[in-house]
Amino acid sequence: MTVARTICLGFMAVIAVGTILLMMPFSTSNGMWNNLIVALFTSTSAVCVTGLSVVDPGTYFSFWGQLFIALLAQIGGLGYMTTTTFLILLIGRRFDMRQKIAIQQALDRPGMSGSAQVIRSIIATTLIFEITGVFLLLPAFVPEYGWSKGLWLAIFHSINAWNNAGFSLFKDNLIGYQSSFLVVFTITMLIIFGGIGYQVILEMYLWLRDRILKKTKNQRFSLDFKVATSTTLILLFIGTVAFFCIEIRNPETFGSLNLRDQILVAWFQSVTPRTAGFNTIDIGKMTTAGLFITIALMFIGASPGGTGGGMKTTTLRVLTSCTKTILQGKEEVLLYDRKIAISLILKAVGVLVGSVATVILATILISLTDPTLDFIQILFEVVSAFATVGLSTGITASISTAAKLILIITMYVGRVGVLLLMSAVLGDPRPTRIHYPEENLLVG
Repeated sequence: MTVARTICLGFMAVIAVGTILLMMPFSTSNGMWNNLIVALFTSTSAVCVTGLSVVDPGTYFSFWGQLFIALLAQIGGLGYMTTTTFLILLIGRRFDMRQKIAIQQALDRPGMSGSAQVIRSIIATTLIFEITGVFLLLPAFVPEYGWSKGLWLAIFHSINAWNNAGFSLFKDNLIGYQSSFLVVFTITMLIIFGGIGYQVILEMYLWLRDRILKKTKNQRFSLDFKVATSTTLILLFIGTVAFFCIEIRNPETFGSLNLRDQILVAWFQSVTPRTAGFNTIDIGKMTTAGLFITIALMFIGASPGGTGGGMKTTTLRVLTSCTKTILQGKEEVLLYDRKIAISLILKAVGVLVGSVATVILATILISLTDPTLDFIQILFEVVSAFATVGLSTGITASISTAAKLILIITMYVGRVGVLLLMSAVLGDPRPTRIHYPEENLLVG
């Protein structure tokens, strides 16, 4: 079995186990056996760190059901191979070359050396950020709900924010905390750092360590770090300004708030499509322009190596750099004075084409199964599912069973990745030694 198939089947296995657990009577608040579609949809959404839900997790599921959702989101955020490798290390076993290759593909690393250390660093980073998030959220939840429930709310939301899952135990998600600077700051920081990638966080840590220790030879940032951080900052700034300008006259979202809260909501709305799924406003009441900007941000997504989904920031930068190269009449694609390999450009194009094709197909199918829905609502739901975001205009619970199954498949494809899934289906690509003659073609 190929490594790609191992990863894809591993995610399926976790989803299946999660479905069985969520179907059990002790997982529901009423003590009854859960509906299969509800359990399957919720399990897939959690493992794929999406956050779309056909029920209200806070009232529909018992504590055990909510705990299973949090654990599934944790496994999904870390990734199947990262979780299994950590368990192997935990019991003291050594892993072979096949597992090293799987880790390399799952984390999109350039090499296989130091895989065990990387896994330990990822787990440590995850625990540090999630525990910090819990302590920061406690002052917001404990005074209102008491220590027992307040602690669980802090743990659940910290896990979902770091893993970019977006499940909330509040009926209105985080709308009730739209003016709370502490909640907005904590959740958005967890989302950003969770989605920016472990390698970026590690390089940031090493740079800070060198500055504090005043080492003469400071940490040099990699191209991944420069592209991921700069693109993230640019998108966050553009998103915040765009949402503020577009929704400020909408009384049902921004218009009725004071200036401070408008800025907080605009900032949160810029962060959450990348790709968390929490919301501090009613998404269904946004303007059409606001929904389209959200769709664009969701489709772009987070950065490679993080817990988010989407096309990825690095893919966007490679494609925009290609466009810039063509417009300047150059033949080499450059990023920060570094030449981008043709293989990476082809991979970026493949990701874009595969992602667009998946979204178009899913949108067409749901338009056929649920013809009464508005196109913008269907497109929003599909992109949210594919990019593993979890934002919704409010139609998730009311769509047909067939549409829910389509969204389940879309979430799965978005989480494992289009190229990895195609590799699992078609087998590992084999380079050819045959070279064909070159010929010009009219393009554009």
